[in-house]
Amino acid sequence: MVVQTERDDATWYECETCGLLFDEKGDAAEHEKRCDGADPSYIQ
Repeated sequence: MVVQTERDDATWYECETCGLLFDEKGDAAEHEKRCDGADPSYIQ
């Protein structure tokens, strides 16, 4: 489930599984479909 949150006077959409933030709700929903809860591979 994607959660809407307010930070720095902007609206963000957060993946409840991993906590990654997106500025577009559709992007967050698309990510969440594929999210396995592990850290994203690009953060190492």
